[in-house]
Amino acid sequence: MAACLVDERQAAKVKHSLSDLLRQRIYGLASGYADANDAARLAHEPIFKLLLDRSPVAGQELSSQPTLSRFENSIGPRQNYRLGLALAQSVIERQQKRLRGKVRSITIDLDPTADPTHGQQQLSFFNGHYDTHCYLPLLGFLSFNNEPEQYLVTALLRPGNASEKHGVVIGLLARLVGLLRAAFPKVLLKLRLDGGFTGPLMLAYLDSVPRLEYVCGMPKNAVLERHAKPLLEQARKLSQRTKQRAQVFGECRYQARSWKQQRRVIIKAEIVFNHRGEPKDNPRFVVTNQRQSPKFIYKKAYCSRGEIENRIKELHHGLEIDRTSCPRFWANQFRVLLTAAAYALMQEIRRHARRTTLARAQVSTLRERLFKLSARIEESVRRIVVHLPKTFLTPTNGTASLANLAPHPADHHHSIRSQPLTAQSPTWRSPVSQITTPQLKPNSKIKQIALPPRSSSNYHCVLTCQPLNPSLLLSHYLFMNNPG
Repeated sequence: MAACLVDERQAAKVKHSLSDLLRQRIYGLASGYADANDAARLAHEPIFKLLLDRSPVAGQELSSQPTLSRFENSIGPRQNYRLGLALAQSVIERQQKRLRGKVRSITIDLDPTADPTHGQQQLSFFNGHYDTHCYLPLLGFLSFNNEPEQYLVTALLRPGNASEKHGVVIGLLARLVGLLRAAFPKVLLKLRLDGGFTGPLMLAYLDSVPRLEYVCGMPKNAVLERHAKPLLEQARKLSQRTKQRAQVFGECRYQARSWKQQRRVIIKAEIVFNHRGEPKDNPRFVVTNQRQSPKFIYKKAYCSRGEIENRIKELHHGLEIDRTSCPRFWANQFRVLLTAAAYALMQEIRRHARRTTLARAQVSTLRERLFKLSARIEESVRRIVVHLPKTFLTPTNGTASLANLAPHPADHHHSIRSQPLTAQSPTWRSPVSQITTPQLKPNSKIKQIALPPRSSSNYHCVLTCQPLNPSLLLSHYLFMNNPG
């Protein structure tokens, strides 16, 4: 993403590169610091310095709030476009590498969300549906092979009076489909949309895309209600017998005046009860080109899109994507993209915690368990050591699975691995998360360490740990060039 930015500052006055400013904002958002004002408290934060490849103790302080504010307001529409494209390409390439081409289907979900505004932000308008002045960000998610995780791939900030049926949505979807086709040429694409997106332009575009299955909600009208009337009668009789809510599924062929052809519409005729116990009709309609049964399409294909509401809640409550308080619209769009990048980072961390108690943890839980920790930092000439609490490394909290997030050794370095230690071993010490550029020499007096064939006398040491069972923790302790 940093390669998409153009630095127009005077080189002689630059203290912080654009890459450092970008990383500082993304890591700050992931850690719960949504405002640029937090930079004043984090200027001398050792871990943040370490993340920016600086000495945690004697390194240069981080950029200040005015510097970050100028950075955010310097981004224009072209740079935002390139940043959004780079984010989408990065997410798709990461999944392509992870799945190694074993992709049968990719599901695309698009959904808007409200971003209330409380100032004089550009293009902030009153929205009657949400009954407030707001922005309307459009968020796009991808899921692969029916996996439960939905990966955020795009985040477009729109004015408060934007319509889902506008051509901008079709253009965004067309670019996303192009990126997916380039990465996965033979994959089956599936699209799920809310009823607000369903219009003649959108449906005409969807029908023109090969190997694309779609299921889109539809607002009810008099014609569709007439088609649903026999099904509602069946549901009403079923509800009277069982005294419970009842559902009956069916389908019809329907063509609106603005459509050029008939399309298949799935009907869900449902009888629900209000708080006084009175029955009420609740018909719902979905237009689709899929061939499965009406019940399968509605309950399995369409209703499962509701899971993205949990992802949107994470973005609002965990990363505060609605913190768009800059006066300029494009600065707020840049903030939305930074938040999306931070969420992509958190999703990658969560993916590495699979098969642990953090496999489906929310962003706030990941931050509390993995980031908000006390640590002691030691810095010497040859190495930087971060000491974490012993309670941090437990077999079930996912930290062992996160060990492979550590940087891999360089080609000219070796990774030193030790024999396993039990937690009750007398030589157990406070675990160390990572050593950066230690350049340690092998010590023949330590018999427990098996050194690989070496081509250099310098070694890059990385701590890795894996859970074996609840009573045993395997850990590769560090080679400290010291027999003790």
